[in-house]
Amino acid sequence: MTVKTEAARGALTYSRMRGMVAILIAFMKQRRMGLNDFIQKIANNSYACKHPEVQSILKISQPQEPELMNANPSPPPSPSQQINLGPSSNPHAKPSDFHFLKVIGKGSFGKVLLARHKAEEAFYAVKVLQKKAILKKKEEKHIMSERNVLLKNVKHPFLVGLHFSFQTADKLYFVLDYINGGELFYHLQRERCFLEPRARFYAAEIASALGYLHSLNIVYRDLKPENILLDSQGHIVLTDFGLCKENIEHNGTTSTFCGTPEYLAPEVLHKQPYDRTVDWWCLGAVLYEMLYGLPPFYSRNTAEMYDNILNKPLQLKPNITNSARHLLEGLLQKDRTKRLGAKDDFMEIKNHVFFSLINWDDLINKKITPPFNPNVSGPSDLRHFDPEFTEEPVPNSIGRSPDSILITASVKEAAEAFLGFSYAPPMDSFL
Repeated sequence: MTVKTEAARGALTYSRMRGMVAILIAFMKQRRMGLNDFIQKIANNSYACKHPEVQSILKISQPQEPELMNANPSPPPSPSQQINLGPSSNPHAKPSDFHFLKVIGKGSFGKVLLARHKAEEAFYAVKVLQKKAILKKKEEKHIMSERNVLLKNVKHPFLVGLHFSFQTADKLYFVLDYINGGELFYHLQRERCFLEPRARFYAAEIASALGYLHSLNIVYRDLKPENILLDSQGHIVLTDFGLCKENIEHNGTTSTFCGTPEYLAPEVLHKQPYDRTVDWWCLGAVLYEMLYGLPPFYSRNTAEMYDNILNKPLQLKPNITNSARHLLEGLLQKDRTKRLGAKDDFMEIKNHVFFSLINWDDLINKKITPPFNPNVSGPSDLRHFDPEFTEEPVPNSIGRSPDSILITASVKEAAEAFLGFSYAPPMDSFL
């Protein structure tokens, strides 16, 4: 974010500086909330609800597909309503197979923990989700979608890999690649913005990951710096597939209102059907943020920010190259039919002049040296994780096995709702 005083004319006053800090603090706090949590917060504020723009936002925020959260969650489903996706393929995995060492992330339904597998002595990031919380908000289809997408993505270098998954009576466990170079969001917080070559490298790796998902007819829908990790060498790893939409063909559309407020594309806000170009809008927003420090239409006032996304022309400061300017204008085109990527998807992004310095074969084979090295000393090096997470004690209940849990009727319902969740890779993948 470039800050100019009224003249480059003198020192930044205390009051202006305090205002800037307030904006950034509000931005950081808001970014930690999911869209639905944020909407709930607005809905519970009687003063805010009186504002006509907020009423409009709440109106368009109603679910358009059955898998999205309901505003008034109903009790856990009866057995006749439960999802049966087949028998568990890994019935032997259990929490006691792991030493759970540190909390490294948190979400609406649980935590992500650094864990060491006792037998293998390998380190993993284990995502532990509470079934009751998922069922209460009717999110089981999103969780299963995340698991399905993870199964398809194990061979792409810039997508987090799923090693296996399992469940107990009350929890789901994703055993994922452990990535400890830090969130892109964390590094942006520290450095404010990136130089163009660094932003280009990250944008190219992100685009490659999105292009691969699109080739599988998957739309990602929630690209933001919090979901973009750096590995120990400094390469991009895209994570968190909970909002992915499967089975979207080249010209297919969907209409769920979901995502993160700062990155919602105009067609999503307009409650119109949208397609995979929504991901290219998000790529433009992330690239803009890497270059300037804040998302392109950001405002502390969410109603104003939504209005900006819908109506305000894109404003680009002069401190970027013409090729970067042209790419941002193409990606942040409000009309999705004219947006870069609308005709030939990833190939349009790949062939843009901004990426002319990128050898895409070398990129996918990780032969390009990343512009920043996180310099982690090993798996126990947590310097790039937010202390808000790592200083939190590991809950004792995380590693309890099903045998030690009193199984109530509601827990039994939860267990049956996620039949088929567990996964183990085929034996030949280890050969």
